[in-house]
Amino acid sequence: MTNRTALITGASRGIGLACAQALAAAGTRVILAARDEAKLAAASAAIPGSSWVKIDMSSEESIKQAFAKAGKVDILVNNAAVTKDGLALRMKKDDWDAVLSANLTGAFLAIQQVMHPMMKERWGRIINISSIVGETGNPGQSNYVASKAGLIGLTKSLAQEIASRNITVNAVAPGFVDTDMTAALPEELKQSMLAHIPLKRFGKPEDIAAAVKFLASEEAGYITGAVLNVNGGMYM
Repeated sequence: MTNRTALITGASRGIGLACAQALAAAGTRVILAARDEAKLAAASAAIPGSSWVKIDMSSEESIKQAFAKAGKVDILVNNAAVTKDGLALRMKKDDWDAVLSANLTGAFLAIQQVMHPMMKERWGRIINISSIVGETGNPGQSNYVASKAGLIGLTKSLAQEIASRNITVNAVAPGFVDTDMTAALPEELKQSMLAHIPLKRFGKPEDIAAAVKFLASEEAGYITGAVLNVNGGMYM
């Protein structure tokens, strides 16, 4: 993947950072994108040849500015996501809007920024990070689940639209992965989830990054519109 440039959203930590590290190790020039400039600068400093741009996935203007600064992007990894959990009965519309805006609309707007250059180049990789809950559902997360299920639908539609230009669009659906976001969950809940994972361990960010690296590669050139489940067998 030399001479290719990848932009990864939500890349200052967790899965996004692991994706940036894996792609950089494969010879790709990586651009880390997230909201926290201090974390971005620190993360980028540890990846030789990388750079970073600040991006707010809930702001169309911020997305446009970030991609203008980034320049040509051959590989887009839509990883950034927020959660505002709560039972649907009591969920505020603001919490619904905030999650759909950042996780789904933001991903779509980012894709729009790279589509034309990719079509002109007749090469591109778009990889959307969905979630196991986008396929199974999850109580108390109707907004997050809708956004992640929406990413799967977006992936399949776009894959059909732009396949003729040699651009692949795929989704990766992680299961339960050890990150800052999941570290805050109660131990009892973690043990309950572990019991439902046939491989008997939680995923690591590197497990997801390996799948992303494969889908971004030349070897994955005949795969498009796919949802690659990386969940230890938790959902089949």
